[in-house]
Amino acid sequence: MDALLRLLGVIFRPLRPLLIVAPTERAAWLVAGLAPVALVIAATAPGAWVIAPIIGGALLALVVLDALLSGRNAGWDINAPTDVEVGQPADLAVTARFSGGRQRRVAAALACDPRLGSGGRVTFDLVRMPDTPDWRGEARITPDRRGTAEVTKAWLRWEGPLGLGARQVSYSLDQVVRIWPDLSPVRSPDLQTFLRNAQLGLIARRIRGEGTQFEALSEYEPGMDRRRIDWKASARHTRLFARENESERNNQIVFAFDCGQAMCEPVDELPRIDRAVSAALTCAYVVLKGGDKCALFGFAQRPQIMTPFIGDARAFHRLQSAAAGLDYTAAEPNFTLALATLTSKLKRRSLVVLFSDFTDPTSAELMVESLGRLADKHLVLFVTIADSEIEDQIAASPDDITTLARAVTADTLLQQRKLVLGRLRRMGIDVIEAPWETIGPRLIDRYYQIRSSEAIG
Repeated sequence: MDALLRLLGVIFRPLRPLLIVAPTERAAWLVAGLAPVALVIAATAPGAWVIAPIIGGALLALVVLDALLSGRNAGWDINAPTDVEVGQPADLAVTARFSGGRQRRVAAALACDPRLGSGGRVTFDLVRMPDTPDWRGEARITPDRRGTAEVTKAWLRWEGPLGLGARQVSYSLDQVVRIWPDLSPVRSPDLQTFLRNAQLGLIARRIRGEGTQFEALSEYEPGMDRRRIDWKASARHTRLFARENESERNNQIVFAFDCGQAMCEPVDELPRIDRAVSAALTCAYVVLKGGDKCALFGFAQRPQIMTPFIGDARAFHRLQSAAAGLDYTAAEPNFTLALATLTSKLKRRSLVVLFSDFTDPTSAELMVESLGRLADKHLVLFVTIADSEIEDQIAASPDDITTLARAVTADTLLQQRKLVLGRLRRMGIDVIEAPWETIGPRLIDRYYQIRSSEAIG
């Protein structure tokens, strides 16, 4: 059928500059159905062979007439969002208007960046709008990578009332769709309710009785910790007074991202780096609400970005913009150069949250050594996304030798992964390994634990 449509396209090519006519699939099926009839006529009545070209010419004229009866395109509009978030659905809409004629079916297609549609193509089936002459179609897209996606060309095709002939127009476009990191966890009602009710919430409340920063003196009462007694103040007042401390604020938290090959591998249809960015921005939002400062650091073979420390929640958009600039790199990361650069930029003890992944102990050796040197000066939290594919292969029923061999190999990789994570823990590095859905909440919980223990400053 595709070959037949191409043949009909060649036949109609001389007419396209004038009429922009194209045969439809129904016309192709009609030609395919008439071909055996022509063969029968040629076999049974050779003298009547002239009937076949007459029928063909009549069909050709019918296709052209049907295309002319479809009317002319009077314009169309494309509604594409200028900003979307990776992994979140967005709607594209096309509206077409026609002058005269009758349209049986209308379709459209857009040529775009592969981030927006499979193969760089998005198709629409348009339907007539009630009480208007317009036709409208919508398509839902889900971007699978961050960056800037372009919509470069559009096609509109409409069929005549008989469905035999169609007309087609194309337009060059220059529309840009910016794909940002996913911030849906930040906007979630659960997180907003938590921040509203938490001690470190939307208002920076003072927390007395914890931390190391002096807040006030209060008269000592039985049951208080004796280590909080301020003996100099007690001597001056001839009564026992205790120090009330405030939880330390203004801590520095750095979210570091490995943008190398392992982090570009997909997990549930999105790259690991995008899952990590979403979790990090969610935690960064909580950090800013709590009165601490945070920065982003990205690296692959060499450092990519290093933002200044931000301490105001109103400047959160700067972190979002910086995270959108993290590139995908199909190469092994240089942990030695990256973490040495990060250490040189940090002037005080900070919490460094590193998002990374590895495939085997050999590839993780340089990472472990570099993290060890970083942990000598800073508090390090290593975050990695659990490999659900390996776990599924291990849990698969060994019905055949191939599945069994795959399960054994996966189990070996999992054990090697545990050895590397265990080595990091013995070096004093905290480790979070969890499915991507729970990375964000677990990271926030660990941040609160670290902050309450005053381990950063």
